[in-house]
Amino acid sequence: MASLSLTRLTVAAGSLALSLTAGAGLASAGPDLGPIINTTCTYSQVHQALVAENPAAAAEFDASPNGPGMLQMFLNAPPAKRQQLAGMVQGMPEAQQYVGTITSVANSCNNY
Repeated sequence: MASLSLTRLTVAAGSLALSLTAGAGLASAGPDLGPIINTTCTYSQVHQALVAENPAAAAEFDASPNGPGMLQMFLNAPPAKRQQLAGMVQGMPEAQQYVGTITSVANSCNNY
């Protein structure tokens, strides 16, 4: 279920979502999700960055019935809640394929 995995990652990393290294990282040895957790980007910025950087992932995200709402929820959450969500996603092997895309979007979304 790639759409479900992308949606779950979006919730935790919405930020894709998605500035997401200027803050606290997670304690695990996984990828640095700081840019995702600490993003100041809006939903519109994150979505525009995703479309520009990975049109296929953007199409998959747009086709997901829950993706947009979950991303909005993630972006509206405070960093502590985002870190909690990101920690859950780090434990999902199926979500790992999206971490690079979401981190890239998080690092560029302020340009949109």
